[in-house]
Amino acid sequence: MRDVARPDAAPAPQAARPQLIRTMNEQAMLDHIRWSGPISRAELARISGLSKPTVSQVLGSLERVGLVRAAGTRTGVPGPAAVLYEVRPDAGHVLALDVGREYLRGAISDLTGTVLAHESVRTTATHGPGRMKDLVALADRLVTAAGTSLPEVTQTVLGSPGVYDPRRDALSLTGALPGWDRPSVLVELRERFGPTLMLENDVDAAALAELAHGHGREVDTFAFVSVGTGVGMGLVLGGQLHRGAHGAAGEIGFMPFADGTGSDERDARRRGTLEAAASAAAVVRAARRAGMGGSLTARKVFTAAAAGDQRAASVVSAEAGLVARAIAAVVTVVDPPLVVLGGGIGQAPGFVEAVDRELRATAPVQLELKVSALGADAVVDGCLAAGAARAWEQVRAGLLPDPAR
Repeated sequence: MRDVARPDAAPAPQAARPQLIRTMNEQAMLDHIRWSGPISRAELARISGLSKPTVSQVLGSLERVGLVRAAGTRTGVPGPAAVLYEVRPDAGHVLALDVGREYLRGAISDLTGTVLAHESVRTTATHGPGRMKDLVALADRLVTAAGTSLPEVTQTVLGSPGVYDPRRDALSLTGALPGWDRPSVLVELRERFGPTLMLENDVDAAALAELAHGHGREVDTFAFVSVGTGVGMGLVLGGQLHRGAHGAAGEIGFMPFADGTGSDERDARRRGTLEAAASAAAVVRAARRAGMGGSLTARKVFTAAAAGDQRAASVVSAEAGLVARAIAAVVTVVDPPLVVLGGGIGQAPGFVEAVDRELRATAPVQLELKVSALGADAVVDGCLAAGAARAWEQVRAGLLPDPAR
């Protein structure tokens, strides 16, 4: 929230104005270097409107606090070689973690967005403490590989199923992660990662990645629908992620669809009716009811359908129908021009075509349906993007007037 002084408030001391102006110049200069660097003093003066002496003074301040550095010279143009400036990559780090039922994924980047370390590990944890232990071990390996430590990380972003419930001070709607909604989990996360911790819904994070790196670059409004271990949606409206009043916008797994699949009623209450009927586990249950045997996974069911197995094909068709009904419901409320399918099932070969056929028969309007090209690291990529934005806010906010300078 922006601070606004009361009309009768006393004016700020005159002495504070030079400090405030210096701070504003430093923040603006850092932004110019971030987006346009490597860049020379003359170029900075031209795009900022500041005088060359002021630019030199500001650059000196930014160099002293370790935020920018000289990055070589520009030659081949008339006049003396110009020194170029860029943001110091090691001025901060962003740690991104993706908490899933079967896999934990993570990456760490510097402030320029360069990924310094990345890892994906399978977890066998069946409860919150075990998953926490694996998560912290993953984070420790990442920061060590990047040559830093957890206390020195500028921003940590955790992509997780669920939304934050302020009444309980805990995550809720965590779906397929047993025990992850206990208040003790959030307490331990804060203890382990400190004040830099930022929570992001995993599908919302994937939508942010799609906005930054995928099909979302082409439009300012779209829905990212993830179908895999769970079912969820990230909704981008006007170029901004829409979270809703309680953070539950996009929890389409709780759409009250009568699925007819015989899914466990208790599971449906916990995870939502649609998720219980359309998740990967539901696909396996449906395949067994159709007579398929052996060691089944959702991937194997889709592979069998592509190979011509009629039992598997009927399961895939029913799955496509459920997802299409969910998207059609979203269309009637939001009417996005684009829906992007992600997740293990959403990106399965042939699934987008099956969903599109069902949509043409059920949706009130026709929309563009695409498969995400971001892969399994979409949540991590989105967490890195969200963390970089927050880290830059912190860096800019740290450029406070210092009377000693």
